[in-house]
Amino acid sequence: MLGLARSGLAARAVLAARGVHVVDADRTLGNDSDLALLDGVDVLVKSPGVPGETPLVVAARERGIPVWSEIELAARHLENPIVGVTGTNGKTTTTELLGAMLGARSAGNVGTALSELVGEVEPGEWIVCELSSFQLEDIDELRPRVAVLLNLEPDHLDRHGTYERYRDAKLRIFENQTADDVAVVPRGFGPVPGAGRRVEFSADDELPAEPLIPGAHNRENAAAATAAARAAGLGDEAIAVALTSFAGVPHRLELIAEIGGVRYVNDSKATNTAAARRALTAFDAPLQLILGGSLKGERFDEFAQDAARADVATAYLIGEAADPLAVDLGYANVPFLISVTLERAVAEASSAAQPGEIVLLSPACASYDQFRDFEQRGEEFRRLVENLQR
Repeated sequence: MLGLARSGLAARAVLAARGVHVVDADRTLGNDSDLALLDGVDVLVKSPGVPGETPLVVAARERGIPVWSEIELAARHLENPIVGVTGTNGKTTTTELLGAMLGARSAGNVGTALSELVGEVEPGEWIVCELSSFQLEDIDELRPRVAVLLNLEPDHLDRHGTYERYRDAKLRIFENQTADDVAVVPRGFGPVPGAGRRVEFSADDELPAEPLIPGAHNRENAAAATAAARAAGLGDEAIAVALTSFAGVPHRLELIAEIGGVRYVNDSKATNTAAARRALTAFDAPLQLILGGSLKGERFDEFAQDAARADVATAYLIGEAADPLAVDLGYANVPFLISVTLERAVAEASSAAQPGEIVLLSPACASYDQFRDFEQRGEEFRRLVENLQR
């Protein structure tokens, strides 16, 4: 078991409960004595945060030892049909919306490890599983009965190296599907692996009801969820109830407060430019936009042009991405301030914002330079906004 974070511990518990001898390994191992851990090993189960270039993983492959993700292991121990959801953006929102539609448990990249549901969900009940590229790159037999691809934009290039490798990892969600399964893809998307029956969706689809969650991108997520729910056998009446009652998930265009006529919106999950680009068009109001964080291999020149076309009053730049963002925003004539920290950005944005405007945290970057993860960044934004009310 390589990597003992949440998913690794959950997978370990599944194996231990079945009397399987488990050898624990840390991702940093790699010298000759460490590699002896592979002696007598039948399979290496790898946590998604562990890169494939890790010495123990490389050595396992060289010895012909199968390398599985935690998702692969869990699926082999579940007697449940799975709706798998992947894509660059919108995965969690769509996964949770589908869970609300189907009355199903959700797991995977969404927070609950899939292994945690082994023995907890009745056989035959649907499970909705959010699947990241990190999880999909190490599947073997995983076969979602309904597999959903929401979109594909360059992301995680620091891990995958190229867009092509990232894309190929995502498309593995379809590769084991048979003619009895359904592949849900954006309208006009190219061929996908596997033999699943193809169903297409777009933001323009006629839906059983208009979704409560705002933004054109969320209407697209709702269209994908509707197509998947119908493929799972759900009727339009139940789908409509979920569409009109599902309020979204934290850190995705989440309205935190309205203070003095200014709305404060937390979109901390926008960890790439594609996600932040969607946020720019989600509101019909001037934006005081907080951008920046840790770099992950993306350029900002095209995004800066998008910001110039949007109603951005001022951009407040934080983290290690502040300088490259400043260069591209400057070329695009987008007003900006280098705030450095989120605390200062919120203070400066709130001082400048006029009634009817929105202070929007949609960073277009990862969070690891100043925060543990995007959740901590979003919670800090919430705390700072709540302090404005005191």
